[in-house]
Amino acid sequence: MKYENTFKAIDQILWKEQGCGSELDYLEQKSWMLFLKYLDDLETEREDEAELEGKTYKRLVSGFYRWSQWATPKKRDPQTGKMVLDTVNAMSGDDLVEFVDQKLFPYLKDFQNTATQTDSLEYKIGEIFGELHNKIRSGFNMREIINMIDELHFQSAEDKHEMTVLYESNIQRMGNAGRNGGEYYTPRPLIRSIIKVVDPKIGETVYDPACGSAGFLCEAFLYMKDKIKSVKDHDILQKNTFYGKEKKGLPYIIATMNMIFHGVSAPNITHGNTLAMNLSQIQESDRKDVILANPPFGGNERGEVLQNFEIRTSETAYMFMQHFIKMLKAGGRAGIVIKNTFLSNGDASAIRKMLLENCNLHTILDLPSGVFTGAGVKTVVLFFTKGEPTQKIWYYQVDKHFTKTQPLTEADMEEFLTLQKTKAESEHSWTIDATKLDDACDLSVKNPNKVEEVDERTPSEIAESIFALNSENQTLIDEIMEMVK
Repeated sequence: MKYENTFKAIDQILWKEQGCGSELDYLEQKSWMLFLKYLDDLETEREDEAELEGKTYKRLVSGFYRWSQWATPKKRDPQTGKMVLDTVNAMSGDDLVEFVDQKLFPYLKDFQNTATQTDSLEYKIGEIFGELHNKIRSGFNMREIINMIDELHFQSAEDKHEMTVLYESNIQRMGNAGRNGGEYYTPRPLIRSIIKVVDPKIGETVYDPACGSAGFLCEAFLYMKDKIKSVKDHDILQKNTFYGKEKKGLPYIIATMNMIFHGVSAPNITHGNTLAMNLSQIQESDRKDVILANPPFGGNERGEVLQNFEIRTSETAYMFMQHFIKMLKAGGRAGIVIKNTFLSNGDASAIRKMLLENCNLHTILDLPSGVFTGAGVKTVVLFFTKGEPTQKIWYYQVDKHFTKTQPLTEADMEEFLTLQKTKAESEHSWTIDATKLDDACDLSVKNPNKVEEVDERTPSEIAESIFALNSENQTLIDEIMEMVK
């Protein structure tokens, strides 16, 4: 990809910065500059469209605070006739850092106060720069990064797509670098498969109350965007479809920017703790048609938060499960990633019973531990519809080993998606009768169709096999040692 090398070169420069010591820092610092360049291109595009219609577009970021003014002032090259960087007037060194810290960020942060609506792009810009911090202390490094970013253009559909793919890969690297693994990044082939099963439609509301980097919402937007048939459909998707909430500051900002990069100009994402909402206060108008989520597990919540739930638990994922059930409209659908221990743990039995009585848990997708790189946990995906009790549950078991270098792919999900349509039985899929479950409502994954391979060799035959393998390995080692002498 033509922009990939630029992203790598920027990371190499940020590596030199004392204040940037992790993938998280790299993404944060790239993000605010990428966002301002993207915004400048977006406003130029809107300006051109307005001019064609005989209208006037008022820029949100104006005057010297425009990217094209403070970051990359241009002049015409007398020899080539092309517009090039005006190196005389382009700030660098301490002057550049001082301008960014003391003028640019405060100016943009103030958009929260000047915006007339909280669901506007102007207000979102203010929120973003109220949370982000410039950690680049060398104005010379900043100038080098700015020059690289200015070479990127986000006006064509192809350019925007390439940038979003690269941004997503950066979010993935951030997740893989530790930081609680799946907290920031759920593998996109898994998200896309979940969305295909749930099948959100234009006119329905889509909600992720633990949205992280907004992967579910971005992918849902791309899935639904292909179904747009009118200007009305476009406006519905932009303004009245996607809703998210994120507790932590930086993931919230990344989620907001990620959605803007994907094409949702003023995302309905709020910064706050979903679990602080008392379930008894949820009104019908609050409920959503579709919930897609990978809620955090473990964690610690204050005592008063625990009081918000009918079934008291200290496990955040179990609190979220109660929230999902309560927040779905009648007939609403959900696709939820959760630790597989939810299926059998005794302290989750009451929540499982609540789920089975209030919803049709029609599908459970069992995933191996390598799906979430670095997380080291086994997960399942629960698919359910609210409004009718569960009668039968169809299970599918992904029987493959995944690693960081061999991650889950779209192809790995094809059989699941095909069989799920008819709930067909196979070596990897089966159905249970939920009405015959006992009070514990144990939903453990027990595949009755998988043929277990039995090693019928005698102990002496196994020992001989091990000896032969060791001898073969030693021969290979001897050959390598000869080669390197």
